[in-house]
Amino acid sequence: MNKIFVILNKYYGYNSFRKGQYEIISNILRGRDSFCVLPTGAGKSICYQMFNGITIVISPLISLMKDQVDNLNSNGINARYINSTQKLEVSDEIIELCKKGEVKLLYIAPEKLENEFFKRKLRLLNISQIAIDEAHCVSMWGHDFRKSYGLIAEFIDNLRIRPVVTAFTATATEVVRKDVINLLKLRNPYIYIGSFDRENLEIKLYIEEDKLELAKDII
Repeated sequence: MNKIFVILNKYYGYNSFRKGQYEIISNILRGRDSFCVLPTGAGKSICYQMFNGITIVISPLISLMKDQVDNLNSNGINARYINSTQKLEVSDEIIELCKKGEVKLLYIAPEKLENEFFKRKLRLLNISQIAIDEAHCVSMWGHDFRKSYGLIAEFIDNLRIRPVVTAFTATATEVVRKDVINLLKLRNPYIYIGSFDRENLEIKLYIEEDKLELAKDII
């Protein structure tokens, strides 16, 4: 486990983990399914990026995929994405790179799982982990629902070897958490619910008397 600190420093430039990250990563590296709720900006992505082998990341936003892939490649971690903006030849080239073990993280949109031909190509890969971003979209109770998220469990069931399955979101009630865990068929998952307390922020209420003088005092 000490090796992950070396990786953290070498590829990400940090000497220590944020709250919750070490516990989450430790469980994933042990091969345990995980469901994690962390606030935006708390570092969810690093939790699934440190796993061995090929990780398929299911992400709903093309812009987010591109941003994360660009950052990973700039840090020396081979990553690619496949989405609707690319030609078929580009997608095939990326799959071939994955077969050769030259890609560590492959980002795809959930809608790609509606394509049987594409799913057959993915099944040829030695997938070590499937990470679901914005996992609340899996739930029938979650907001911003996209029906293609409902195809993930079936896709996993049809793989030759079941990979570790991890799910991450910044928003999930207890009902949504249970629903996602059930629909994804997570096996005895490690569950981490992070604190949403922003310790660096304060909220103060002032009774206005003289707006200009009050603004001066605050400044």
